[in-house]
Amino acid sequence: MAGMTWEILNIIGTIAFAISGAFIAIKVNYDILGVYILGFTTAFGGGLIRNLVIGIPVQNIWMQSTLFKFAFLAITLVLLFPNIWNILWKVNSIEFFDAIGLAAFAIQGANYAVSTEVPAVAVVLAAVITGAGGGLLRDIFAGRKPMIFHSDVYALWAAIAGLIIGLDWVRGSYVTIFLFIAIVVLRILSLYFDWSLPRSFYIVKDHDDQEK
Repeated sequence: MAGMTWEILNIIGTIAFAISGAFIAIKVNYDILGVYILGFTTAFGGGLIRNLVIGIPVQNIWMQSTLFKFAFLAITLVLLFPNIWNILWKVNSIEFFDAIGLAAFAIQGANYAVSTEVPAVAVVLAAVITGAGGGLLRDIFAGRKPMIFHSDVYALWAAIAGLIIGLDWVRGSYVTIFLFIAIVVLRILSLYFDWSLPRSFYIVKDHDDQEK
């Protein structure tokens, strides 16, 4: 059952982030090739960064043929039916699928780190990197301000998921599913209610501003 949950989270995260990346590419007016590249980058970027940090062979990312097929199909559907998603969910499609990908990959990354018997702090880091890494690369390639650096709460939810898993509070597939749903809901609520983390208490002015 645990293995099945792992695979399901992997598939959900891959599809959600592939769709998110494809939507961003369409929004910034990329051509068809650019849509596929950004979609694949978003879907697999977080796992790639995680592998580099933890020390897993990078070539392992290419041994996921099934996930590549899922991502390709999801991106193709976005290209063929770019407006149907907003009709179905009546929310911002990019943010909705990004929340799903964030939750799925944060949990998956944390579980992977736990399997390597690293400390809880490393589990949190793996959750953040895996959950937000793909979105970070997507936004950089699209010339956007990365969501992870926005004032609204984003990577914090991945960190919380990693902390909960790192402290061994999640046991069983049903608890994992509940945590996944909770992270998605909290991310959507943080957008809806405009929750934000504190910014710097001091505003640093550059030399030109001081002269004025």
